Amino acid sequence: MPQRRRGGGSAGGDVVTPAPHAPHTPSERPRPPALYPCTVRHVRRAPVRHVLRHRTYLWLADLDHLPELPRLLRPLARFSPRDHFTGRAPTLRAALDGFLAGHGIDLDGGRVTMLAHARVLGHVFNPLTLYWCHDREGAPRCVVAEVHNTYGERHAYLLHPTDTGTASVAKDFYVSPFFPVDGHYAMRLPPPAERLHLTVKLDRPGSPPFTATVTGARRPATASALLRLTLRHPFSTLAVSAAIRFHGIRLYLRGLPVQPRPGRRTPESAT
Repeated sequence: MPQRRRGGGSAGGDVVTPAPHAPHTPSERPRPPALYPCTVRHVRRAPVRHVLRHRTYLWLADLDHLPELPRLLRPLARFSPRDHFTGRAPTLRAALDGFLAGHGIDLDGGRVTMLAHARVLGHVFNPLTLYWCHDREGAPRCVVAEVHNTYGERHAYLLHPTDTGTASVAKDFYVSPFFPVDGHYAMRLPPPAERLHLTVKLDRPGSPPFTATVTGARRPATASALLRLTLRHPFSTLAVSAAIRFHGIRLYLRGLPVQPRPGRRTPESAT
């Protein structure tokens, strides 16, 4: 990707990815960021059938080489360590490495690719942030799924997917007010390529599964592409949060009982 001086260039040019340090191996050369216009779909089958469908866009970025935009567009995409994990690390990479160290994992500087919403016009809400983690030689080591709820809490799951990208983990975090903290997640999280297709299914004893999918197509992360997506989805992360609350009100009015929320979780809570 051509680079230009920070803050320079036209609004239609490429989004710059700074290179704070030299890669360890050729496999770890900075990968250009990408944008994924996508559709999020939630399907609830019991005790009432309900479908949420929402269109938005996500960023795919190398955690060591986060996107840098022309100065005038920077309010449209910002990635801050305070929005993830404990919120106290100096960088996003340090935050992830600290989480992995707590589980005995050292990537030795290996590449990490993150799929997430950016902070847009001062607001961010990431229901699910994914980190595909590789070792120094470029081999996959693990995936971290970081979940945020609408109560300002966050929780991270450490996953070891199969070669097909599937993984399972016990649910250990309060997300929806209509589900207790029980059951298991069955996930399919292949690394994004030209197409994005993620599936998270919540299985609970005696209940039909709740299924969430994210599907989309890769776009180069140019400033012009970002402008188009911003115009199409203004205040994108605020819209995600509002859609979740709106559908929650609809479910409540349809008679779904609210499940009590456990005591407040600290950002360090993780499995």
